[in-house]
Amino acid sequence: MKKLLFQFDTDTHPSVFDTVVAYDGGADHVIGHGNLTPENVRALVEGTIFTRPPKDKKNTAIFVGGSDMAAGQALFNAVQSYFFPGFQVSVMLDSNGSNTTAAAAVAKLASSGALAGKQAVVLAGTGPVGQRAAVMLAEEGAHVTIVSRSLTNSEKACLAMKERFNVDLSAAEASDSDARGDAIKNANIVLATGAAGIELLKPEHWQNNPNLEMLADANATPPIGIGGTDMMDKGIDRHGKIIWGAIGFGAFKLALHRACIARLFEDNKQALDAELIFKLAKEMA
Repeated sequence: MKKLLFQFDTDTHPSVFDTVVAYDGGADHVIGHGNLTPENVRALVEGTIFTRPPKDKKNTAIFVGGSDMAAGQALFNAVQSYFFPGFQVSVMLDSNGSNTTAAAAVAKLASSGALAGKQAVVLAGTGPVGQRAAVMLAEEGAHVTIVSRSLTNSEKACLAMKERFNVDLSAAEASDSDARGDAIKNANIVLATGAAGIELLKPEHWQNNPNLEMLADANATPPIGIGGTDMMDKGIDRHGKIIWGAIGFGAFKLALHRACIARLFEDNKQALDAELIFKLAKEMA
C-alpha cells in the first residue's frame, strides 16, 4: 500500500522545499493543495479519513504548511476537528519550517550547554521560527526575551505564545544593530532568527561580551544575522562562545523533518506540533 502525504498549504503554491523533504522522509506520493483555510478544508480531510480501512489508515497522512504560522495553526486545528474515533490520520504542522528549524536550533544549543536559568535573547523573534524557539528555550528553563524593531510586535508575539503554550516571555525593542547589541549585554544565549540577508549584530556587539556563552543564527543568506560567525559553524568556539550557524544545525533540521515525516506513517494517531517535534529533536540530538 502506498504511503500518501497530503500537503495542505495556506499559501497559493505548496512549498517545494516541503515536498522534497516529504519524499526524502518516506512518502511514496505527495499531493499538494494550496490556498487552504479552516473553511474549505473539510472535504479534503474527509477524503483522507474515509478511503482506507482502519488497519491501512496509517498509510495516509497530512502535512500542514505555508508561510503564515497563525494561519497554519488554525488549519492544523481545523483538520483535527473533523476527526472522530476510528476515522483519523496522522497530521504535522510546520508552517515556514518553524517547528523543525526552531527545534533543531534549540536542541543543538541544549546539547552544547545548560539552558536552565540562563538569560536568552531571540533577535528578530516575532517570526514563526523565533516565536517557537522562544517557547522551546523557555520550556527548557531559560528566561527568554523576544527582541523586535517594534515593541508592539514583540508584545503581541509574547502574548500569542502565552495563549498557545502557557509560557512567560519578555518583550523588548531594538531598532538597529547598536540597540540589539545593548539588548544582549546581559544575555547568556542569543538566537538570531531574522530575515534572509539581514545582519542583526556586528562582531563588536558580541565578541567581547563576557556574559555570552552560546550563539546561533538561523540565517544562511549573506550577510548572515550575526557578523563574525560563519553559516557552517557547528558548535565551534569563537571568542570563548559556542557558535551554531544556519548550515551547522541545518543538516540536523532536515534530518528531524524527515524523521517527523517517517513518524506520520507509524500509525494514524500522530499529531506533530512544536511539543512533540521538540521532544524528538532532543532525542535525536
